[in-house]
Amino acid sequence: MLHILFLFSLILTTTHVLAQDFCVANLKGVQTPSGYACKTEANVTSKDFVFTGLGLEGNTSNIIKAAVTPAFVAQYPGVNGLGISAARLDLAPGGVVPMHTHPGATELLYVVHGHITAGFISSSNKVYLRTLKKGDIMVFPRGLLHFQVTAGKRPSLAIVYFNSPNPGLQILDFALFANDLPSDLVEKTTFLDDAQVKKLKGVLGGTG
Repeated sequence: MLHILFLFSLILTTTHVLAQDFCVANLKGVQTPSGYACKTEANVTSKDFVFTGLGLEGNTSNIIKAAVTPAFVAQYPGVNGLGISAARLDLAPGGVVPMHTHPGATELLYVVHGHITAGFISSSNKVYLRTLKKGDIMVFPRGLLHFQVTAGKRPSLAIVYFNSPNPGLQILDFALFANDLPSDLVEKTTFLDDAQVKKLKGVLGGTG
């Protein structure tokens, strides 16, 4: 009888663990490659599962004439562990999101209005390029270099989705010219001349 009760208790415990519905991020804790630790259930509220920022237009008065409003785990703790997140992309006329990668996620872009020329480069250096209009979607595979540029003279808006709560971001231009990597090494590895490298470092705040 004790043996049966023990098994029954074990089944109930296992079922309870497997029935865990979510893991809302405790943003006061440390983020790891597998995400944040969970808030205690008593501290979880409906606010953790709602993000209202995507309804606000981003400020595009910057060097790239573009704005990204993220709804990643840091802004939206309810997506922790769920393998999904989103962002809003505003592009002014002449706006561009430079070549970049998301090391942790595939991206799906949906054009709400306007026209956006977008593309990515495969690991075999083949270019996949399209100009997208309202209602179009395009996917950018995880880790590949890709970009978006306004096509036309009107602003564009897109909503992007990621299959990770924290997709990560590395912008190629900033990686090369916005840090203290010595200019001579940048020149050797990119085949750019010294004047071009110094100019780009000046624009993007790099040194060396």
